[in-house]
Amino acid sequence: MPLKIDCISTLKGHSRYVNSVAYNHDSTNIVSGSDDNSIKIWDVKSGTCISTLKGHSNDVYSVAYNHDSTNIVSGSDD
Repeated sequence: MPLKIDCISTLKGHSRYVNSVAYNHDSTNIVSGSDDNSIKIWDVKSGTCISTLKGHSNDVYSVAYNHDSTNIVSGSDD
């Protein structure tokens, strides 16, 4: 029998496709990278966007936190 998984929350804020997401080390935040050239940091509990990071000039394909969540790394098509 297929596993049934319910959606807990939908985070809305990017204007184009989201290519990558990652939790921080204690699962309190999520970082997302999008085709809208931005990176967003989300509060897991409230589902709100804490910060929008801009600087890429093209699609963001990957995002990750370092081991203690003090930095975020991103990979882009720019």
